[in-house]
Amino acid sequence: MRFVQFLRKGNLSLGVELKDGGDIVDLCAGDSKIPPDLRSFIERGEGNLRSAQNLVEKRKCVLARDSVKIVAPISNPEKVVCVGMNYRDHCEEQNAPVPVEPVVFNKFPSSIIGPSDDLEYPMETQKLDWEAELAFVIGKEARCVEESNAMEHIFGFTVALDASARDWQIGRNGGQVLLGKAMDGFCPLGPAIVTKDEIGDPHNLGIRCKVNGIIKQNSNTNQLVHKSAAIIAHISRFLTLKPGDVVLTGTPPGVGFTRNPPEFLQRGDVVQCEIDGIGSISNRVV
Repeated sequence: MRFVQFLRKGNLSLGVELKDGGDIVDLCAGDSKIPPDLRSFIERGEGNLRSAQNLVEKRKCVLARDSVKIVAPISNPEKVVCVGMNYRDHCEEQNAPVPVEPVVFNKFPSSIIGPSDDLEYPMETQKLDWEAELAFVIGKEARCVEESNAMEHIFGFTVALDASARDWQIGRNGGQVLLGKAMDGFCPLGPAIVTKDEIGDPHNLGIRCKVNGIIKQNSNTNQLVHKSAAIIAHISRFLTLKPGDVVLTGTPPGVGFTRNPPEFLQRGDVVQCEIDGIGSISNRVV
């Protein structure tokens, strides 16, 4: 299934889109026991999934997509965890070694915005950059999980833009990347969270980023150094991953700061990130 959160008449609701960009089954209208936000839906377990599947199969409470506003598919996770340097050729374009273990940092829930929301250009940076990424959402708690069982802990996958202030990520803040990665609005997500059964192999999907219609990144998730199961196994050694937590898996080559000459986003630019089988997000820099 393809889960979305949406606003209708100012109220948040949870739905399932019938196809990428298609009409939406309003789960909350079809079953009053289903919560309006995805994190609560996931936390309440398999019963909710069965109810959602039943409503989708019966095509109950279908809304035209243009009658609602699609927002971030999850907006209130406990954690937003990120992995850097996770495409071999992205390491090569920076003349950096390929990490033996996942390189982990974080954003905050306040970084999350919707798939078509404006991305505000912070006054504190002059080097705003793009990074298209595959992200996944945790479906059940993970603590010290073995890699062989780790995929069982994933609810689904989505598209993320890891917006990055390179001047704060590199060379400032004592070498810590946090401020360059975790500013408000620096994690557009969406448009849907696609469950594992529908997406097939998440590690063989085309991934692209366009700026003003020009392709800047064009790769495949089969180029990930550390795939989703390895990421969960590693992170869960140190942190308990909770249902609804969001994990970004890294970006392919083609980012702005490694280009010659370097390129950075400007106000008015439109950044589009897309992953085959999931969908696309498009955010205007303002």
